[in-house]
Amino acid sequence: MSPVTLLILLPFVGILAILLTPSKYAFAWRLWAQLFSGLAALASLFVFFGFHPGAAGYQMVQRLEWNSELGLAFHVGVDGLNVGLLLATALVGFAAVWVSDEIEKYTKLFYVLLLTMIGGALGAFASLDLFFVYFFNEFALLPTFLMIGIWGRGDQKNFATFQITLYLSLGALVALVGLVCLYALSGANTLDVLVLGAWLKEHPLPAGLQTLIFGLLLFGFGTLVGLFPFHSWAPLGYGVAPTATAMMHAGILKKVGLFVLLRGAFPLLPLGVQNWTGVLAVLCLGNLLYCGWVAMRQKDLNLLLGNSSLAHMGFVFLALASTTVIGITGAVLVMVAHAFLAALEFALSGYLYRRTGTLEMLMLGGAFRQMPFIGAALIAALMAGCGVPGFANFAGELTVMFGVWSVMPWHVVIAAWGGLVIGGIYMLRAIRKVAHGEVGKVLEGKPDVVGLARVPYVVLLLALVFFGVAPGVLVDRIRPSAERVVSLATAGASKTGAAGHASVLNPTSAPAH
Repeated sequence: MSPVTLLILLPFVGILAILLTPSKYAFAWRLWAQLFSGLAALASLFVFFGFHPGAAGYQMVQRLEWNSELGLAFHVGVDGLNVGLLLATALVGFAAVWVSDEIEKYTKLFYVLLLTMIGGALGAFASLDLFFVYFFNEFALLPTFLMIGIWGRGDQKNFATFQITLYLSLGALVALVGLVCLYALSGANTLDVLVLGAWLKEHPLPAGLQTLIFGLLLFGFGTLVGLFPFHSWAPLGYGVAPTATAMMHAGILKKVGLFVLLRGAFPLLPLGVQNWTGVLAVLCLGNLLYCGWVAMRQKDLNLLLGNSSLAHMGFVFLALASTTVIGITGAVLVMVAHAFLAALEFALSGYLYRRTGTLEMLMLGGAFRQMPFIGAALIAALMAGCGVPGFANFAGELTVMFGVWSVMPWHVVIAAWGGLVIGGIYMLRAIRKVAHGEVGKVLEGKPDVVGLARVPYVVLLLALVFFGVAPGVLVDRIRPSAERVVSLATAGASKTGAAGHASVLNPTSAPAH
């Protein structure tokens, strides 16, 4: 068995253990979830550090035929695009389980759904067959609707559940239409990216079909990510979701759509890339500017974090639009960094909400004085969101801007203004309101996190610092895959006579670091 297959299976084994444990041992449900999410985290460390950065192609591959007539197979493996995301998924899942002590009703169902989210996300990132990427992603998304509807908080949880269900269902439907068109029109009788890529290299689709399919995939999966203007479901959804759900969805599940674009759309549909990246380059500015402006107006901490999360996704979309090796490398680095950051931010806001019953920032003053650990971790997380050096977000966003500069310099100026200046304003305001000042009445006498309860926060913070201090550990793994994606995505441009555009985007024209 491949280590990657084992990694995917561990959360589902945990589900089986929970289901087989009778109600009189209800205390064991949480222990089973902690155990198997912890084992998955250890397995992800083995996969990440067992990955050889210099080796070409996919590693730790396993393929099991599922339906040979339809050309579908359980095909998993790791390369630079997913090895960091698998690590982030397992660590964030582990942290999400540990901070879920707020759940008091239907705890068995909650941990089953949470482990389903973790296992589904791991399967989506590990799959080399686009059918199974979609299947596992839907498997991970379904618990989101239930968890917000049952364990959500606030008066708007029913509306948020309806809104997020509507948006994500429509986005998933559009993406499915794109995948069906790719399967039916390619003639390869498979969605395996290795087989399909080799087939399309010899039998490329016409430019019109590539443009159509790429557009369906871009807007379908883009809606799942929160691409402007299809983003309004996210801030409210995260604001009312239980802590673990917000951590997993904002930190992990939102990256699956981006991953599918990198794994499937960009390398398989180069002419579609050529025709749609201009549109993407404009829409991503909506994430960077509009979502940043909206975040500045928020009085609720979770709504600020939700809009900030969407603004950070603007960097990733901008990097994809650049189609440069440095840009794509930075995009994956931002995805991994944001996974840890978003999870840490929502874990901290969730703790404050459990203790105070509110996330109104003006009422939460003095958190650093009353709760030194939570206050310090919150300051660190919000500073990381500002792009402060020493955290992984700085390394990712800086890499993106270097990668985009050679193609779209004005976009870099706008991104720096929207992502760094505006982001710095609302994050520093949040630090001032929540962490400093006089201790608010709702915080008086509230306990800080102590003992083993600090583990999930420390794990996420250490990951942010590790990849911020030593980003080369991740960059060295990403770069060969980024070169492959760019070479395939720009091949169509050179073949159709777009020589000027192709020369700018040629992966060999960019410096290595």
